[in-house]
Amino acid sequence: MTREGTVSTSPPAPTTDTAPHPAGRSVLAQYLALALTWGASFLFIKVALTGLSPAQTVLGRLALGALALNVIMLVTRRRWPRRPVFWAHMGVVALILCVVPFLLFAWAGQYIPSGLSSIYNATTPLMTMLVTLAALRQERLGATGVLGLLLGAAGVVVVLAPWNLEAGAGPWWAQAACLGATFCYGLAFAYTRRFVLAYGHDAPTIAAAQVGVAALIMLALSPLLATGPVRLDLPVVASMAALGILGTGLAYVWNTSVIAQWGATTASTVTYLTPLVGVVLGVLVLGETPTWNQPLGAVIVVIGIMTGQGIIGSWSGRRSR
Repeated sequence: MTREGTVSTSPPAPTTDTAPHPAGRSVLAQYLALALTWGASFLFIKVALTGLSPAQTVLGRLALGALALNVIMLVTRRRWPRRPVFWAHMGVVALILCVVPFLLFAWAGQYIPSGLSSIYNATTPLMTMLVTLAALRQERLGATGVLGLLLGAAGVVVVLAPWNLEAGAGPWWAQAACLGATFCYGLAFAYTRRFVLAYGHDAPTIAAAQVGVAALIMLALSPLLATGPVRLDLPVVASMAALGILGTGLAYVWNTSVIAQWGATTASTVTYLTPLVGVVLGVLVLGETPTWNQPLGAVIVVIGIMTGQGIIGSWSGRRSR
């Protein structure tokens, strides 16, 4: 999940206190909740699909997420944006950041393990770098950025396992749908940066706007897409509540808080934890068995992301001093 429409601020200056500050513990709790919620979202999708169709799952998560974010807007007394052009941009963002990728992930979830979906979701920063390079010409990748993209691409190939596409991991076209979803995320982040952030609205306001518009779009499409029988047992209802209220609602607020306190670079490391959470939960709860290439490919993808973001280089520089 990124991880949509956040606003970066500088992290607070370090203090000399030896005991953990309550605010620091609170941010750590939000960071861990974010990793757990986003990592578990593919487990929630998998369980929800036992009683709902993919489109019904997306409609439910967007409606619940919009409800949660609207409550946050009301409680915090934030004002809704008024410019029509902003809402036009929100329509584009809602499609490529919520509706289309959510549908692709939910559809793919019928055919591939939830842990594998979470691994593919971790390619989002790589897709963002790729789209940014093409769409935002003023931003150029240096040598480390190119190396990061190449490593990430190699990791994706290892996960996809082209030498054995019909193995137990699921059909290649379902895995390609996951990559299509993360490519949508990359497009959305570049679009948001170029056309949305200039309006000066904070992350909760942008999140509430985009999820609200996405929920309306899915509601309009529901007579065509969200058809079929519905079975709402306790696991399905609980999964939808967690997926919608937490993963599509409150997670945006937690992400904003972590960025404000720790900075954008540190906050982005949640991307490295979500595949681990997704794979472990898939094994423990659903009895999924990942093949050897999936965790290996995930590690290569994470190394590629860290390289592209300059994290590995900065660590090496510190050790050499």
